[in-house]
Amino acid sequence: MKKYTYTEKKDTRSGFGAGLLEAGRKNKNVVGLCADLIGSLKMGDFQKEFPDRFVQVGIAEANMIGIAAGMTIGGKIPFTGTFANFSTGRVYDQIRQSVAYSDKNVKICASHAGLTLGEDGATHQILEDLGMMKMLPGMTVINPCDYNQTKAATIAIAEHEGPVYLRFGRPVIPVFTPADQKFEIGKAWMVNEGADVSIFATGHLVWEAILAGEKLAEEGIDAEIINIHTIKPIDKEAILKSVRKTGCVVSCEEHNRLGGLGDSIAQILAQELPTPIEYVAVNDSFGESGTPAELMKKYGLDSSNIVEAVKKVMKRK
Repeated sequence: MKKYTYTEKKDTRSGFGAGLLEAGRKNKNVVGLCADLIGSLKMGDFQKEFPDRFVQVGIAEANMIGIAAGMTIGGKIPFTGTFANFSTGRVYDQIRQSVAYSDKNVKICASHAGLTLGEDGATHQILEDLGMMKMLPGMTVINPCDYNQTKAATIAIAEHEGPVYLRFGRPVIPVFTPADQKFEIGKAWMVNEGADVSIFATGHLVWEAILAGEKLAEEGIDAEIINIHTIKPIDKEAILKSVRKTGCVVSCEEHNRLGGLGDSIAQILAQELPTPIEYVAVNDSFGESGTPAELMKKYGLDSSNIVEAVKKVMKRK
């Protein structure tokens, strides 16, 4: 088992802020729009350095998407910023009609996703967004795992032509990926090679999968852990290569088990390589108010649940 260590914890939303600033420095067409959450989205440095390329739309998310779509006609690369719930559920019609259907080069950047929004509760903890966004034709969907990967992903999507949904979070988590990484859209990242089970994880669950892998190694189980940071287009080749070797799968995501990463993997396996699969995800429910750690434990998303799922799926091989 490859060992991963860290010296600091940072929130992935700060990775977005740092990436947006760097993308803005690289390309004068990068512009920012925010729906009254500049501090929460960490867009302040971009606003300060490029005030003429930033629009504070206010609490008017639908207008923000429309404005962003219009900006692309003039060659701009707009990055919209608000909470994931408001970035998708509140404005799905505008995204579908003005961005996806029209194939506009808008980058929809969504913070405070999943249960780890914490105390704000179920009304803000969207758990359906990955499914909603991946169903839109032409939409790229990305869910990075730590500060460094979020920063690299933000820079990468500025160079990608087409609509993108970039999902990140509020809590501080270990920074364990390289600071100098090159983010490849649609290319899975091998965290740890193994032979007994394939663990596919995304977002905050990648670190939990690493912790689970360490526990499993102590029990003699050799887990292969792969970070699926791009939900769409998904790395089908990497998934099938791993599963042909291990013969069983656990998918891990801070999302409803319906419509997310696990469903995408199951669809591939059903068509190409029928394989036992277990899901570590929220089981068709809304969240509630609580600390991120409490909620991850209660809703079955921590490393102990991954260990349990691995043991269960290995019995089905």
